[in-house]
Amino acid sequence: MATILILGGYGYTGKFLVKHLLAQTDADIIIAGRNLEKAKCFADELNDSRVTVRQVDASNYNSLVQALQPSTSLRPNLCLVAAPTTHHAETVIRACLDAHVDYLDVQYSSKKLSALHAAENEIKNAGLCFVTEAGYHPGLPAALIRYAATKLDCIESALTAGYLAMKEIPYTEAVDELMEAFLEYQAQVYKNGAWTKPSQWDMRSFDFGKDLGKRTCYSMFFEELRNLPNIYPSLKEAGFYISGSNWLADLIVTPLVFVGIKLAPKRGIRPLGKLMWWAMGKSKPPYLVALKVEAKGQRNGKQAEAQIRIAHPDGYELTAIPVVAYLLQYLDSSAGKPGLHLMGHIAEPVRLFKDMQKMGAEVIESP
Repeated sequence: MATILILGGYGYTGKFLVKHLLAQTDADIIIAGRNLEKAKCFADELNDSRVTVRQVDASNYNSLVQALQPSTSLRPNLCLVAAPTTHHAETVIRACLDAHVDYLDVQYSSKKLSALHAAENEIKNAGLCFVTEAGYHPGLPAALIRYAATKLDCIESALTAGYLAMKEIPYTEAVDELMEAFLEYQAQVYKNGAWTKPSQWDMRSFDFGKDLGKRTCYSMFFEELRNLPNIYPSLKEAGFYISGSNWLADLIVTPLVFVGIKLAPKRGIRPLGKLMWWAMGKSKPPYLVALKVEAKGQRNGKQAEAQIRIAHPDGYELTAIPVVAYLLQYLDSSAGKPGLHLMGHIAEPVRLFKDMQKMGAEVIESP
């Protein structure tokens, strides 16, 4: 039986990861983090014999290694990183390697990716499975394009777009990491068989359905997209676009944040992040997080299209659901081979979205 240690298991995303893992698997779960009282409180709330807690400081190598070692009969097989620990990515990666434990993160960070690539050969030689960029986005865009490709004999265009409208929720350290990503924001898309410049913005309108309607979206690059033209040589157009939130966030706050974070990359993270989070919280209903793909190509010798939309009312839960859907494949060894992998590439897409639907994600396909 597998044992999964979740760093940040009592956080917003962590709680959904724990609940869905308990519902969908027979794995033992270790809720880990710096605040032992919060971990215990959540474990008591769950009242499940498969749940235990451990105090872990992700910035401390010895603390991590000790937590990843066997305790009575429990020895973690996988360290699931759901806490904002990108500043300590090298420490977490090293601890997992030395404890010989697999790894998965739901973080978006170029620094973390660099640390993982630096250890790529060691990961593979150790026979460990390390999965990164898991969750809603990054995570689902590449998987969604791969799913759309199964609907066509030949895929020529695959554009994905995300929509986020949320109620006001507390600001967390995880948002700090998201704000830091603005410092290295890339906007390239794949056009006419080549990637545009990272600084070259693209804007498109996407129809998210009757409940959301058409939305203006702006290009945003994720590393999981880079290799798709090599996987599908027929692909001539691909990219990810993010919808605006509301006029206040889009027209006033976002430009201020981009300028402010360039001028004060360290001191500006928290205050500008809180400003952005506040503005995004002013969105009007329906409160929904959605991701869609518009794919075109050939089917039975004729031009054809495939459109798929994934949606859920809670963004944190829509981050957790695809992770657990992938872990179902990892746990039965169908998608857990040694090496460093992006979740959007290693997960088998048809099963992934079928299992996501079982866990409450809305999946609509057309035509």
